[in-house]
Amino acid sequence: MNDSLPLPDSLRQFIASSKWTFAKTMPEWPHEYIVRERVDGNLFEQLVRHIRTNGYEGAFYEKTYIYFEEDGLLYWTMGNTIDETTIINRCKNENSYECRLKNGTLP
Repeated sequence: MNDSLPLPDSLRQFIASSKWTFAKTMPEWPHEYIVRERVDGNLFEQLVRHIRTNGYEGAFYEKTYIYFEEDGLLYWTMGNTIDETTIINRCKNENSYECRLKNGTLP
């Protein structure tokens, strides 16, 4: 997709040790998220910066987000400034809008 840098070990460990919450309000779009206030704020911000620096632009219907792919998962935020970003989302690649659009499996 692009020549992005892989996640450093510190962020891999942060992702693995964080408690990700399933987004129950959007069952047609299976994904999970972490909230800044419930995790290490410094590592959260580092992950946001990594996503935005090393990710790629991708669609979600008419919106465009920056996605970062690692180990079969896509990570993204909702586009607020870094200081205002409170949530990091992730989903399996096959549950992304672009993959589901290509496969004809949009809800």
